[in-house]
Amino acid sequence: MPMNMAMSPLSNMLLFFSSFFFFTISAATTTNSSSFSMSFPLTTHTLSTNATSKMLYSSLMFSSRNTRPPPSPSSSYNLRSTFKYSMALIVTLPIGTPPQAQQMILDTGSQLSWIQCHNKKAVKPPPTASFDPSLSSTFSLLPCTHPLCKPQIPDFTLPTSCDQNRLCHYSYFYADGTYAEGNLVREKLTFRPSHSTPPLILGCATYSSDARGILGINRGRLSFSSQAKINKFSYCVPPRQTRPGPAPTGSFYLGNNPHSTGFKYIPMMTFSNSQRMPNLDPLAYTVAMNGIRIGGKRLNISPAVFRPDAGGSGQTMVDSGSEFTYLVSAAYDKVREEVVRIVGPRMKKGYVYGGVADMCFEGRDAGVEIGRLIGEMVFEFEKGVEIVVPKERVLADVGGGVHCIGIGSSDKLGAASNIIGNFHQQNLWVEFDLTNRRVGFGGADCSRLG
Repeated sequence: MPMNMAMSPLSNMLLFFSSFFFFTISAATTTNSSSFSMSFPLTTHTLSTNATSKMLYSSLMFSSRNTRPPPSPSSSYNLRSTFKYSMALIVTLPIGTPPQAQQMILDTGSQLSWIQCHNKKAVKPPPTASFDPSLSSTFSLLPCTHPLCKPQIPDFTLPTSCDQNRLCHYSYFYADGTYAEGNLVREKLTFRPSHSTPPLILGCATYSSDARGILGINRGRLSFSSQAKINKFSYCVPPRQTRPGPAPTGSFYLGNNPHSTGFKYIPMMTFSNSQRMPNLDPLAYTVAMNGIRIGGKRLNISPAVFRPDAGGSGQTMVDSGSEFTYLVSAAYDKVREEVVRIVGPRMKKGYVYGGVADMCFEGRDAGVEIGRLIGEMVFEFEKGVEIVVPKERVLADVGGGVHCIGIGSSDKLGAASNIIGNFHQQNLWVEFDLTNRRVGFGGADCSRLG
């Protein structure tokens, strides 16, 4: 999730996760395109309480002018992976030639992808496996003369500079003081010698307060999906594990998804150069939401609240990098009003989780009890498409015996957008069809698919 000074959705993570890496590939060639399938681990891990606030603030401060054209259908990927889910989706990718396993946060709200590169300065927690450029035959550094190293080019506003070696240097400075910096580079993803991406422009972080990289996969021309010419991708987030034990496993596809026949689609909202607005992220996966129901009751919220106004406020985006869902005040206040009406006396007074979520309840069984009282929650979109959140998953366990409704206030972030986070994407296929500019949803038992 990008911003004018930093583009990373997930920082200050409390990370520990499996470091194994494997993949299997089968290749098939047709007259007009080539495709391959493979599997490799994609894991997800927990953020600190302020990380979600920071990442959303990052997202909504980014200014970008041009989105990429739809990818050519002549380039096709068919790739399947699995992942374990708690809060943040971590994919392990084969970077370089020969490939080195790199763990990256899957983020549909960021443009630039970056990896950890042979850190010379310790970070806490340290990278599990840092990329060593000297071991890759396809690695190259971008010089200062490269167009991307010029400030304020049309679709990339990341601050860059020329370092002492005349190489293109970038820096991310986050709202809370954390950072990532290094050089812009070119590198491939090598699935096997005969199957690799074209050289991609990536960030190669030599100093970072985060332990993992970012897989930026928004609509920008420098995102992973654009540079690798990916036509579509999809993921299925399994229900969170509420008891100790192995984390549940979900699925992630690049390319065609065999389950897509049952998906329901809504168009992406796109914006021309003449529609630049101060509060709008034109590279996000923006959709038109129509309303919210709680316990069968449709709240009195105008659909205009969920669409960008003349200044871009009100944009609704689907985001894999956000944990909670965030609503602007006109919507959030109505949701809170209904929750107070139903279970107000049970709310934890004066408590705000992560500085953004204040509909919280205390007690070991609060998640079940309050969820039963509130009932299911439904997000309504165009064409009758809905995201139905069952009562069992209305509240999130945020630790310390506290459960919070998985909705935060965008205004508390200083932001002006609505974001559908991954907490409300559990047991749901979400497909981003870039060629047809649409987002698809399909209910599923995501833990079984993995």
